[in-house]
Parts: sequence; C-alpha cells; structure tokens
Amino acid sequence: MSTSLGTALVTGASSGIGAIYADRLAQRGYDLILVARNRTRLNTLAADISTRTGRAVEVLAADLVEPAELAVVEAKLRDDASIRLLVNNAGIGTHTSLLDSDVERMTNLITLNVTAPTRLAYAAVPGFVQRGQGAIINIASIVALAPELLNGVYGGSKAFLLAFSRSLKRELAGTGVHVQAVLPGATATEFWDVGGLPVSNLDPAIVMTAENLVDASLVGFDRGEFITVPSLHEGELLEAYEAAREGLTGKLSSRTVAARYAA
Repeated sequence: MSTSLGTALVTGASSGIGAIYADRLAQRGYDLILVARNRTRLNTLAADISTRTGRAVEVLAADLVEPAELAVVEAKLRDDASIRLLVNNAGIGTHTSLLDSDVERMTNLITLNVTAPTRLAYAAVPGFVQRGQGAIINIASIVALAPELLNGVYGGSKAFLLAFSRSLKRELAGTGVHVQAVLPGATATEFWDVGGLPVSNLDPAIVMTAENLVDASLVGFDRGEFITVPSLHEGELLEAYEAAREGLTGKLSSRTVAARYAA
C-alpha cells in the first residue's frame, strides 16, 4: 500500500458523482470516510474500493437533513486530524417551478444544499488551518451562474455555495487550505430521476458522464483552480465573467446616488 495522503470525507458518496470521487481519491492514495443515508450501498462501495485500492474506508451513514445526524459528521470533521479533504457533494434538486413545488421539500433542499455544507465547512476548516493544509471541494452547479435555468430554490442554493466558496477562498488565502467550487452541467446520475426529470429526457449532447465530470474536476483541482466548469469549452468566457465581476467590486458602494437615478 502506498503512503496515505490523509483522509477524504465525501458526502453523498453512495452513488453518482460522490461514488466516483470516492473511487478516484482512493486511487490517488486517500483513505476515505463515506457519508450518505444508504448504509447498504455505502458498505458495498466501501468493500469494493478497499479491495481494489487497499485504502482504509470508513462508512458513516447519516441523513444530513437531520440535525443530530449532521452533528455526528461535524464531530468527525472536528476530531479526526487525519482528514485532509472535504468533498461537499450531497445535494438534491428539482426542475419544477415555484408554483408547482412543495415548500416543505424546498425547505429540505435548502437544508441539504446550503445548511449542511456550511456546517461541515465550519467543522473542518479550523483543523485544516491549524495543520496548515487541507482542501474543500464544493460541488455546486452551472445554475450557480444561471439560476433561472431550473427551479429557483435549487439555483439559489447552488449560487449560495459558490458565493460561500468565494468567501472561504478569500479568508483562507495564505493558510495552506485550498477551496475549489465545481460547477457541473447536466450529468448522467440519479439526480435527474430524484428531481422528477429522468436524464433520458435531456439532449444527449449536453449530458456528461459522472466519470468524465469527476476526472476533469480533479485536473482542475490539481491545477489549483477555484472555479472548475468541465463542460464549458470556451474557458475565456468564464475568465471574462470573473474579470467583469471583479471590476464591479470596488464600485458597488458610494455615498452618492448614481447619476442615472437622479431625480
């Protein structure tokens, strides 16, 4: 067995993007803590990865919508000094409009997509900073940049995750802690079925495999990228977007009213 790179904790690890991250990180030399609700799936995945890679794989079955179960994962992040990487992947979505959505389901979406990754980051970051190394990969979505494409609550939750990642990146500069926000486009996972729109309804030309998505994202991670959009071929467009956004930053607050609003 090769020397361990430390432990990676991956949420939403029982299937899809999370399961691929678990596999790829183990192949790189990380031991794993796999978090999801489905213990049976986690156990199967853990046995397979451990057998193939020789890495230590721990299963932590938890529903991150439930405060007590989320707290168990937070405690693991605070107390386990071997953890070097947090992959905030767990999340749910929907394509239905506000008028057609159940508000309780949307509230659960916010809890899982916003509250859980926020609390897990708060649990992990102090230890990372103290040890002078660590990384957080937040799995957002292209709807973080275009929240009107799908349900607004889902888009808003991913926009939050991108904004939160930006703030973490600024605060943690120089600490040895890296933050990456991954923005997948349409990806061939169970996400679409759970959200009520099977992936078979989408144009195949816009749907990426989870394997390609994760492999590309890890290339971006290795390069130290902050925002990684594997499906965006015109990288210069993202660079222009970021430059325009940064150009606004110093001009957004003033004691005087802009001339276009003068009475």
